[in-house]
Amino acid sequence: MPGADEIAALFTRSTGEYLFARWGRPIVPVVFGVDAATLATVKGAVEAVVVLAGHKMAETDPELGANLMVFFFRDWQELLEVPNLDHMIDGLQDLVARLDDQGANQYRVFRFDPEGAIRACFSFVRMDAALDEVPAETIALSQAVQMMLLWSDQAFAERSPLAVARGVTVLRPDIAAVIRAAYDPVMPAVAQDMSHALRLAARVGGA
Repeated sequence: MPGADEIAALFTRSTGEYLFARWGRPIVPVVFGVDAATLATVKGAVEAVVVLAGHKMAETDPELGANLMVFFFRDWQELLEVPNLDHMIDGLQDLVARLDDQGANQYRVFRFDPEGAIRACFSFVRMDAALDEVPAETIALSQAVQMMLLWSDQAFAERSPLAVARGVTVLRPDIAAVIRAAYDPVMPAVAQDMSHALRLAARVGGA
């Protein structure tokens, strides 16, 4: 299981600041751009990670309706045609231009409540040639894991949060343990001090 330094790295941004946040409300997912089978796969992956965390899902969010929006598409420019998305995401046009220039195939935008806990997440997945070769179950589980916490922008740059066990793609046990510990009711929903990683490590080690 990961130690405090490894856990701290998961929430330390490229700018050097430690920043942790988890969801402060039940998660209500909605998925765009997929067929019925893939929709069920994505929602199933989200539910599995939510259950792992000991968190909750709901039918509707009283403020937003849906608070986890997952978009699948072929071209970043398609996002500019989504009704009202520019009202929900500030600077959408500039963001699309930047991601297009970078050739990115995924990106997430989080929104936070006044206390700093996650209140919404917009997850964008551009199905390029590389992702076309990846099973839908793998993409869905990866997206579910990455929206569950405010991970560092470098957390999974070199190593995926997933692994293959007996031919089946699963969540890495160390990442699963961190998610469970992060949602322990006695832990804060938001943290900006690296001592938080020590508390997570103690819970991971004692699990």
